[in-house]
Amino acid sequence: MGYDALHRGFGWSVPDRFNMAEVCSRRWAADPKRRRDVAVVATAPDSPDRSHTYAELQSAANRLSNALVRLGVKRADRVAIVMPQRFETAVAYMAVLQMGAVGMPLSQLFGPEALAFRLQDSQAVVAIGDASTVAALCEVRGQCPALREVLAVHAPAPGTLDWSQALQASAAEFDLVDTAADDPAVLIYTSGTTGNPKGALIPHRALIGNLSGFVCSQNWFGFDPQDASRPSQAVFWSPADWAWTGGLMDALLPTLYFGRPIVAHSGRFSPAVAFELMQRHRVTHTFLFPTALKAMMKAFPEPRGQFRLHLQAIMSAGEAVGDAVFAYGQQQLGVTINEMFGQTEINYVVGNCSLMYPAKPGSMGKGYPGHRVAVIDDEGRECPVGVAGDVAVHRLDIHGDPDPIFFLGYWRNEAATRAKFTGDPNHSWCRTGDMAVADANGYLWYQGRSDDMFKAAGYRIGPSEIENCLVKHPAVANAAVVPQPDEERGAVVKAYVVLAQEYLSAQRAPVRGDAVAEAALVRELQAHVKGQLAPYEYPKAIEFIDALPMTTTGKVQRRVLRLQEEARFAQRGAQP
Repeated sequence: MGYDALHRGFGWSVPDRFNMAEVCSRRWAADPKRRRDVAVVATAPDSPDRSHTYAELQSAANRLSNALVRLGVKRADRVAIVMPQRFETAVAYMAVLQMGAVGMPLSQLFGPEALAFRLQDSQAVVAIGDASTVAALCEVRGQCPALREVLAVHAPAPGTLDWSQALQASAAEFDLVDTAADDPAVLIYTSGTTGNPKGALIPHRALIGNLSGFVCSQNWFGFDPQDASRPSQAVFWSPADWAWTGGLMDALLPTLYFGRPIVAHSGRFSPAVAFELMQRHRVTHTFLFPTALKAMMKAFPEPRGQFRLHLQAIMSAGEAVGDAVFAYGQQQLGVTINEMFGQTEINYVVGNCSLMYPAKPGSMGKGYPGHRVAVIDDEGRECPVGVAGDVAVHRLDIHGDPDPIFFLGYWRNEAATRAKFTGDPNHSWCRTGDMAVADANGYLWYQGRSDDMFKAAGYRIGPSEIENCLVKHPAVANAAVVPQPDEERGAVVKAYVVLAQEYLSAQRAPVRGDAVAEAALVRELQAHVKGQLAPYEYPKAIEFIDALPMTTTGKVQRRVLRLQEEARFAQRGAQP
């Protein structure tokens, strides 16, 4: 089946009443043939692996739901879940969702200010944390008047409620709260690169909207594409934090929806850990950020010589994958990487599916079945082929039916919600803020965030192509491109470069700190880019740094580097 036939033949089936927890846990636990299937494999450094069945998951979720009811949690109340990947995190989501409350994932990496803002803004009534987060929750609790209780998972702390005691004191049966597909399920805060972060309110139906993209990007997730009744063993793992859309909506929930096991690893990511986990648990499907893939590529250029892998599909998103990483996937991992694109508000809308249509190296792919996607201009009109514009998704699919992927709106921010939509009299296009170009075959090619694009010497520059080119050089582990203000040309291209450890180890003398060696490498990298891209794209300035500023979701914060360049320029201008 080709792409066009796949798209035309697809239609949404969204029931009026729907609950994420019912389809991700309760139905499997109620099935005598499936209740003992593994749901979560919990792993942590210096701890033995432990497998938990769907029956265990549902029993613990029922107990937690009853405990939360005793704490006064009601339908639509926000419950903050502030934990890394672990079995109890999955339990918390199932418990909150099945009682009609709203799960609010918060990263364990948040500092006090970020944590307090989200708890205050959401008016969360209960927060659930473990040893990595309970202290921070207790620190900001006094600033959050709506927060009635902190539930501590295996992390005793004064003034908190012990998780184990709360569950032991609760019944193992809980009646599912009847929810509409349009009822709120999850409140996820955006990264807040400009201004305060906004809370995107996600309905239960959004899980259905995610499924076509998940199935396509994961090459049918262990099902025979010609006969969906014939499943094969599939095991999912991703380092993506379950506190973010990529980890929750692209990994945890869809894996559980299909009744498969997911590996929950609460330790830090490293290339060695990633390969060891995939080998030990026979991982077949994964979601890996481009940043993670780049690190794995540099650390293990030929991984199959050291690890026995069972990979069937890799999905990647967050930044442009680039053809260097794409080739690494095919040649060294034995898998064609399916690049995907989406965002918190409208997730899993564009991507590749190498099993059903060709994945083009460096392309974002095409709109997944059920999603009407286009590149539009400032007036909301579709751009011609080859013209850059804003990636947007229409409220209706190609058959005129509502697309279930859409968020309900920004939490307590109607103005921001209205501003997200544009075009035609009904404002039916939802802008993503990401720029792309469509080719004649409908593939989209990422140009960068609209606020990452810039002009240098009159040319419009997208950072991703230059960054991808730099990473192909053996000296470069990662790179970020931003404009450097220039009095004569307005701006010039500047690259911040993180050097690869393997390259540094191979040098007889240090590169960093040696002005002559650094200057020589700068010239080498500039020549490397000049030889592959347009003359105006090569970086006029290169600065070597130890690490790029990153969001907790693995995206490069180019805005931080851009502001740094602007501040330096202003300082130079102020000097006599």
